[in-house]
Amino acid sequence: MFAYKALITLALSGIASALTSSLQQVTANFGSNPTNVKMYVYKPTAVATPTPLIVAMHYCTGTAQAYFSGTSLAQLADQHGFIVVYPNAPTAGGCWDVASSATLSHNGGGDSLGIANMVRYAIANWGIDSTRVFATGTSSGAMMTNVMLGAYPDLFAAGSLYSGVPFGCFAGPNAWNTQCATGELIKTPQQWGDQVRAAYPGFTGTRPKVQFWHGTIDTTLYPQNFWEEIKQWTNVFNVSQTPTSNLTSNPQAGYSRASFGPNVQAILAQNVGHTVPEHETDTLAWFGLSSLVPGSSSGSGSSSAGAGSSPTSTAAPSPTGATSPQYGQCGGIGWTGPTGTQLILYGFDSTVNACESTSDSSQEST
Repeated sequence: MFAYKALITLALSGIASALTSSLQQVTANFGSNPTNVKMYVYKPTAVATPTPLIVAMHYCTGTAQAYFSGTSLAQLADQHGFIVVYPNAPTAGGCWDVASSATLSHNGGGDSLGIANMVRYAIANWGIDSTRVFATGTSSGAMMTNVMLGAYPDLFAAGSLYSGVPFGCFAGPNAWNTQCATGELIKTPQQWGDQVRAAYPGFTGTRPKVQFWHGTIDTTLYPQNFWEEIKQWTNVFNVSQTPTSNLTSNPQAGYSRASFGPNVQAILAQNVGHTVPEHETDTLAWFGLSSLVPGSSSGSGSSSAGAGSSPTSTAAPSPTGATSPQYGQCGGIGWTGPTGTQLILYGFDSTVNACESTSDSSQEST
């Protein structure tokens, strides 16, 4: 195990040394920041003009520096010319506030206001294209991505969430809600959608499109949350819960990608726990940045990753785009998987296996 960790550290050091720039903390006053979220930024030496921005939010127990080192977003920023902001959670455990009424409300306070003001600062000072601001994160960072899309739809064009929960699922006085985590918080599409709309009641603009990923044996944030996210965001966009397209073995063997029109996309990963490894190039395609090059913002590329791929049942090699580790992956705890009815309803690959029930009830970080 020590040798394995040493190899990982060496590999990440090699990646960092190959970058054109470095991660820097922004110490300037970037606006109201009631919980003291810290702001870090990676600016490539050459950027597109105007410049897109990606806000990348780390997992529980993580840091901005760890997420910078553990994903390939910085390397892709060098290649495509966008800027990446890595917020750092203020809590000792590194988890984001996705529960308070303040953070779940537009300009209400909490961690979300600090992050929103990072975006506003970047737009005002760095030549950021205000129409091309995106959010991504894993686990607790995925939850915060959902919070940002729901509470600040005026700032974001799209988001990509890895192993999260619906917006407002953890709402309440406690930072951890077992009912939400274990997938027992079931609501109607209307109820979930109303929570998003209540975050910014006066908003009448275009909502950011959303892509979410989840593993079928996630025992930290149970897979039922994936189905609840589908209910929530299809309601927000007023589209059917029946997919308009479904691709099996996409983006790799064992994954199924369902699209619910152009604004909602859900990827279910068979036999993957918590969390689904980041597929950064796929996320970049969802953001429409695949063809972006430094010096220009023309050629935004496809905005629906995988839409042009052909379904296939043949085995595929592990993707090179999934670089981040599966934080806290483990076997099944109690959850028996989606029913056959759910799989048929949402158009997912019927070979997706439910995890086996076990008496293990350990709780892991998100």
